[in-house]
Amino acid sequence: MTQKNMPAVDRLWEVMAPRLPTLTPEEQRAGIVLLRELARGKPVTAAQLARAIGATTADAKTVLERPGLKPFVYPDEEGRVVGYLGLAARPMHHQFALNGRTLWTWCAGDSLFLPELLDETAEVESRDPEGGELVRLTISPARVEATEPKGVVVSWVEPDAPDFGSAARIMATACHFIFFFASRPTGERWVATHPGTWLLSLNEAFEVGKRFNASLFATELGRQAAGAA
Repeated sequence: MTQKNMPAVDRLWEVMAPRLPTLTPEEQRAGIVLLRELARGKPVTAAQLARAIGATTADAKTVLERPGLKPFVYPDEEGRVVGYLGLAARPMHHQFALNGRTLWTWCAGDSLFLPELLDETAEVESRDPEGGELVRLTISPARVEATEPKGVVVSWVEPDAPDFGSAARIMATACHFIFFFASRPTGERWVATHPGTWLLSLNEAFEVGKRFNASLFATELGRQAAGAA
């Protein structure tokens, strides 16, 4: 990374932002609708997405194949969407509960930005991969509301390391390196044995998530905010 005197979030974003796709307003809407359908807790079919966005099944399938959305879609053997943009309807390392519905996220960072896109508060549980301690978080669309224990930090990977070619590649090159740690000492021990990773505070990681959402979904989030006003 460059300009080491810059704040950590700015350094990270400087490299990360140009690598993200640009979504059309139609793709932004479809992406958020897909997330909210998946947040019901079950795999999503193309027909289900079509009904939710008011399109034909063929059109919904076409949207899911577009370059801005397809790399973030994780299908099962039947072609249903079981994961999208970090949200999963099947068990993973990070549990993500929404109003009594249990889901999971691909990485720790996903748990921080998804509440804004879903417009729901999440209760997150995740194990520190170094010390084994349980980390509990309450994440609202606007902020980190609560943490247990208090000294939670987040590991992060160099922003030019993720391969955005497919959901499986994203998981392998990014998600497998982004975890919650119960304390900075356990996080420091872990990153010491995982080259190309470092630690962010919870607030720094949350800020990265806010920028991620604004970069991909600014138009749709603005439209929804205007409609709610």
